[in-house]
Amino acid sequence: MVKTLSAPLTPVERHSPPPDVRTPRRTGGQGLLAAVAVAFTLAQLAFVRPGMGLGWDEAVYVSQVSGHAPAAFFSAPRSRGVSLLVAPIASWSSSTSLLRIYLALLSGLGLFLALRVWRGLFPQRVVVLAGVLFATLWVTVFYGPEVMPNYWVAIGALAGVGCFLRAQADRRDRAALWGAGASAALLAWMRPTDAVWVVLPLLVLLVCVRRWRRPRLLAVLVAGLGTGALGWVAEAYVSFGGLGERLADASRIQGGLGWNIAVLDQLRSLGGQTLCRPCDSSVPAPELIAWWFALPVLAALGLAVAVRGGRTARTLLPLACATTASIPYLFMIGYAAPRFLLPFYALLAIPVADALVHLVTATRRTWRPVAVTLAALVFAGHLAVQYAILEDAVGRSTAGRQAWARTAAELHRLGVRPPCVVNGHEALPIAFYAGCSSAQTQGHNASTTREELLRTARRTPTATLTRVQDAPPGYARGWPSHRFGGLSIHVGPAARAGERG
Repeated sequence: MVKTLSAPLTPVERHSPPPDVRTPRRTGGQGLLAAVAVAFTLAQLAFVRPGMGLGWDEAVYVSQVSGHAPAAFFSAPRSRGVSLLVAPIASWSSSTSLLRIYLALLSGLGLFLALRVWRGLFPQRVVVLAGVLFATLWVTVFYGPEVMPNYWVAIGALAGVGCFLRAQADRRDRAALWGAGASAALLAWMRPTDAVWVVLPLLVLLVCVRRWRRPRLLAVLVAGLGTGALGWVAEAYVSFGGLGERLADASRIQGGLGWNIAVLDQLRSLGGQTLCRPCDSSVPAPELIAWWFALPVLAALGLAVAVRGGRTARTLLPLACATTASIPYLFMIGYAAPRFLLPFYALLAIPVADALVHLVTATRRTWRPVAVTLAALVFAGHLAVQYAILEDAVGRSTAGRQAWARTAAELHRLGVRPPCVVNGHEALPIAFYAGCSSAQTQGHNASTTREELLRTARRTPTATLTRVQDAPPGYARGWPSHRFGGLSIHVGPAARAGERG
């Protein structure tokens, strides 16, 4: 349990943090935070159908711990944290519904714990509203029950910055101290590179600003990062030729990290695209993206409110961490996915909520009912937009995953049954649905050679998938071809023999 900060507002001691980091005694409101978390969980179960199949990346992560499909190729940028998170279910059950329910419950609990850290740092209504704002974004609801790391990076960031501020405010708060370390470990466990960007402002303060120096807090943060990233670093040396090689491979797979303004790409993805690569679609209608432009304005207002209210550091720090967390995905990558900015939205929710509360409560008492009514109408419109986009995203994702399942069933009909191998276009998720191994001879997921694949095809049921308009690779040109939907399925000799038998 997070400790109540009851230290009096005494004169600042030497080497102590600025006075505005100290927190008031009031730390109530757990019931309201729990209500937000429960509503968030129910929204996931209601709108992101538990029976929706697994996506491409989800298939990779689940296959690492599944007893029902071979492990898919694990590329350099990925981390195994989310695979371990779902292992208690995926290791013994192939039920996607059960997995979704488990993650919805877990994500609701994570949101409650992360928000709970901020009690006392901000007024209760600000923390509750921040939770509502973050939990009602379509991208948050969509990815809460998904087997993806980004939501958990957001939760780790929100909890970690709050614990950091509490530990700065009270050196005796051991719960906050260890909470900061645990949050750093969660960040690095899920995505080590994202963890570095999120905690960068915290490390800079601890190292470079005398009044913020806390050797113990610095040690706990570094230890948390190291503990979470240990498996990823070890795997870099075992499977990728070293840490530098893994980072270079990760950059290459993501199109080469460097100066690249991807703000417009992120805007294009806000209409419900889960992946915008290549990102050449049109920008969504203004009413669908207006909230995105309102965020920096409200965040700036929140900072101004904080300065006037004497809590500058408590607002400036989440803003700084949100900014650094967004840098690689807004300025260093050549494509976009809405989930990349989940940590940015989670951290920005606190100052944005503070600004909104101020806008309503700062009005004269006679005008306050009008302000409250206007705010409620704007929020209702916001909900309508978010859930319309969510419905579209869920519909498109479900259709694509059902198509993979139908292709897997067709592979079984053609004799490509476990143990089997699938190669070619969209082979990775289709292989997972079919219970087969996936293998590629080229591209980011290359895991075999042409010669090895031919040897495998002579003894193991194998299929190569191409789009109907594309010619098969040279090694599969003599294999029988079957058209199914928009795909051509080229069946290897072992599968044909099994089918005849």
